Amino acid sequence: MLHNRWQSLTEMFFAQAQKLGPKPLLYSKQNDAWVSLTWQQTCEQVVRLAAALEKMDVGPGDRVVIVSENRPEWLIADFAVMAIGAISVPTYTTNTSRDHLHILEDSSAKVAIISTKALAHTFLKAAHQSDDLCHAIVMESYTMNQHINVDLHSWQQVIDAEKTNVEHYRSRAANVSKDDIACLIYTSGTGGAPKGVMQHHGSILHNCYAASLIIKPLGLKDNRFLSFLPLSHAYEHTAGQCLPLMIGAEIWYAESIEKMAGNMAEAHPTIMIVVPRLFEMLRTRISRKIEKEGGTKEKLFKRAMELGMKQERHGQPLTTKEKLENIFLTLTVRKKVRKQFGGQLKALVSGGAPLNPDVGYFFSALGLRLLQGYGQTEAGPVISVNPSTGPRMHTVGKPLDKTDVKIAEDGEILVRGELVMKGYWGDEKSTRRTIVNGWLHTGDIGVLDSDGYLEITDRKKDLIVNDKGDNVSPQRIEGMMALEEEISQVMIYGDRRPYLVALIVPDSEWMQAWAADHNKPTDFETLRTDKDFRKAVSNAIDRINRNLSNLEKVRRFAFAHEPFSIENQQMTPTLKLKRHIVRDVYEDVFSGMY
Repeated sequence: MLHNRWQSLTEMFFAQAQKLGPKPLLYSKQNDAWVSLTWQQTCEQVVRLAAALEKMDVGPGDRVVIVSENRPEWLIADFAVMAIGAISVPTYTTNTSRDHLHILEDSSAKVAIISTKALAHTFLKAAHQSDDLCHAIVMESYTMNQHINVDLHSWQQVIDAEKTNVEHYRSRAANVSKDDIACLIYTSGTGGAPKGVMQHHGSILHNCYAASLIIKPLGLKDNRFLSFLPLSHAYEHTAGQCLPLMIGAEIWYAESIEKMAGNMAEAHPTIMIVVPRLFEMLRTRISRKIEKEGGTKEKLFKRAMELGMKQERHGQPLTTKEKLENIFLTLTVRKKVRKQFGGQLKALVSGGAPLNPDVGYFFSALGLRLLQGYGQTEAGPVISVNPSTGPRMHTVGKPLDKTDVKIAEDGEILVRGELVMKGYWGDEKSTRRTIVNGWLHTGDIGVLDSDGYLEITDRKKDLIVNDKGDNVSPQRIEGMMALEEEISQVMIYGDRRPYLVALIVPDSEWMQAWAADHNKPTDFETLRTDKDFRKAVSNAIDRINRNLSNLEKVRRFAFAHEPFSIENQQMTPTLKLKRHIVRDVYEDVFSGMY
């Protein structure tokens, strides 16, 4: 049964734990075997950790950083923080010490909860420089030979030292308001510095309830979610953690992306929250396997695709003969494909980055329901999603229930409703610029069709969204590179791609001096293919990469044919890059770097 009466995530959690106590909730792989925690066991650990945090002087409104891969302790930490009215601050496991320090200084977090030794090693370098952080709780055994500014605690010892007092925290949860901030999720802004998005309880509850209405026709009972996208990402945090809690589903934590195939076969998920990159990888893997097998199997697969495409992509009815043929192919070809996904999938919900319609139709033709959605951290994060019946692959679906979406005069998508964030932490200027008269300005360009489906046509703000759904600010990296003496102009590229690449215009004066010093020709057409010249420019990129996170590092580069200018229409009169123009001109060059 669906509920939208809860006033907070913690009230929801304690109510569900009381109702579903002995049922399994969280599954993780330990010593090659899946081990479960029941709702009751999870709840007990939540309140024990909450009590420990209060002894560390964490109270309502205080911030607690979580640095961990997906695992049961992540959820326990998140809800323990919220159980005392504090605010959780998820961070990426790929963060550098510099990234961690920015978040610590910006959020003024009092406590950090860290999973592994490796993550603790990176994080504590930043923690030692923080004036506010007082305690760090480490899940794995971790010791230091020298004292730092932060007191270290063992997760297990902290949990074991406290008593279970569920009723105390359950009653306190009833006093939390929908307007109270649940978490700060940091996302890159166009200026480069990550901003803390204040997601309130009402925002996430709104998203979860509306999402449950989408999957209701597929059945809300006996669901299993396989969690593998980072929980520090708003998409997984809401749809992969809080939504399963709302509908009483199980959460199985995948070991890694490399072990996804085996984990799907073992967990038998019914719902998976995914990003387009996974589909692209799986499509390639399935297609290559079929081609390798050849013969009858390949012919049957191609026929299944033809009939599936006829229905799904072209909306054409099958003849009586084709219907019988299609039934046979469903019982053979499609059944085998579904088995690779665990055999019980109701839906794959794609978000975080744009999905190529061709990829979507490929899987729908094979009998897998794929629903593309759209959103951003500032909106809970889900704004729209395709319905479970009648999805349209070229769109991102219809706006969620109780969500207002309109298109501004310049084409920008505006959003209003309880899902909209409270604002950016400590940044009123950016908040006022992003939320105007209650409308969230998404920075994306789109259209609503006559049936209310939303289609994204362009991005107003120049953020790169890679194939995993992570946001990267190209201006920040470009600004750093343009300060190097070797580089005059640069454009960073990587939308929907696995890594970043750069299109570079070398500095003419440096180029002439370098050529003279190395007895090389001074004309650029000759130098652009010179190995020593490329190495010199590559060294400049390497210097910048040392100060960037893994997400931001530039892996490859190519030289532009000529400088970006107003004359060739690649720059505006105010000397801003026209990215879409440069992208079109150098489409083959960019593609060649992948």
